[in-house]
Amino acid sequence: MASSRFLTLADVAEVLNTSSAQVYALVRRGDLPAIKIGGRGQWRVEDEQLEAYIQRMYAETRQFVDAHPYVEETTDADSRA
Repeated sequence: MASSRFLTLADVAEVLNTSSAQVYALVRRGDLPAIKIGGRGQWRVEDEQLEAYIQRMYAETRQFVDAHPYVEETTDADSRA
């Protein structure tokens, strides 16, 4: 993929390793800022907006993990040991 300021939804899907439909949903919900261009209304995401989105998701994930720490479940055998 050539480096450019704006990415198609397919390009964003490739970066995020997800589907174009999922990226479209992110854009339509307003989670990922994008612009609509041309007569056919094709969506474009600025590379800086994509990076900001990724960083927000890292921060949100960290908050979730901190609020919901992973605790291994113990079996009855483990608790008797």
